[in-house]
Amino acid sequence: MMNLKTMLKSAAAAAALVTGAGMTQAQAVDEITIAYFLEWPMPFQFAKVNGTYDAALGVKVNWVSFDAGTAMSAAMASGDVHMSVSQGVPPFVVATSAGQDLQILDVAVSYADNDNCVVAAGLEIDKTTAGDLAGKKVAVPLGTAAHYGFLRQMDHFGVDLASLDIVNMSPPDGAAAIANGQVDMACGWGGALRRMQEFGNVLLTGAEKEALGILVFDVTTAPASFVAENPDLVAAFLQVTAEANAAWNDGSMVAEMLPVIAQDSGMTIDAARDTMATFVFPSVSDQLSGAWLGANAPTFMKGVADVFVDSGSIPSALDSYADTVNLGPLKSVGDM
Repeated sequence: MMNLKTMLKSAAAAAALVTGAGMTQAQAVDEITIAYFLEWPMPFQFAKVNGTYDAALGVKVNWVSFDAGTAMSAAMASGDVHMSVSQGVPPFVVATSAGQDLQILDVAVSYADNDNCVVAAGLEIDKTTAGDLAGKKVAVPLGTAAHYGFLRQMDHFGVDLASLDIVNMSPPDGAAAIANGQVDMACGWGGALRRMQEFGNVLLTGAEKEALGILVFDVTTAPASFVAENPDLVAAFLQVTAEANAAWNDGSMVAEMLPVIAQDSGMTIDAARDTMATFVFPSVSDQLSGAWLGANAPTFMKGVADVFVDSGSIPSALDSYADTVNLGPLKSVGDM
């Protein structure tokens, strides 16, 4: 089993191979700030806690947590955040559709079973009676993956959006609202979704959503200008992430990683384990394939944008989202 010291050396060595002579591009900045989510346990957090990114990149890495991907976009626009880990595709689409020059750098995680909407148990509404949602109050984090999934599910069930009282709430707030009986349905992900499910039920499972083409995955994103100015640093960051994912995927460091990830996520070990059991962390070669960033992702993003336009959530969509995907840094990363 690879220990922490070995992982640090491996990451640093890999970064040196990626960046060439001494991380010359990375030295343009002294420190960077990365956005991530609490209650969203992922392998990268093991490297985060142990300083592996700092060692491999040769700069100080600051981490700041957010409640939604829309806030990540705003922070990258202001320059407060340089990169975002596990930003939802829908908030990325919303930002780029509005003209923000962001780029997708990798597929962070796929999680069809960990992003959903929950109907209050007292209503006794399921997929066979979803039409009864008309007139109900729904908590939705607008512009996020949960919002997209909500729109697609309501369209599938034939529920008129105009018949719903839709309230913009972050997942933690939505979980509290359904627990207190303030809303009839709430949408979200991660720990907030787990809390929502204590008070209700989902209409469709992850597999049922995927069968309808409702994909749910997050990406690592950054402003195009930051990537252009620091390509070596970005590639090194993706390398460390890929190594952490590989160590988790092959099981070699799960026992060592899980307690660290859970603590950093603000979760119990059992909750983190259960959550991660619903996650898929694609390999670098899979991410570069046509199934993901090589072809399907830009097509999927266009579909997301069109759904938002049709629902009146955004005024317009790009003709194509292919240019928002930058495979350059990821191609520099050795597959694990």
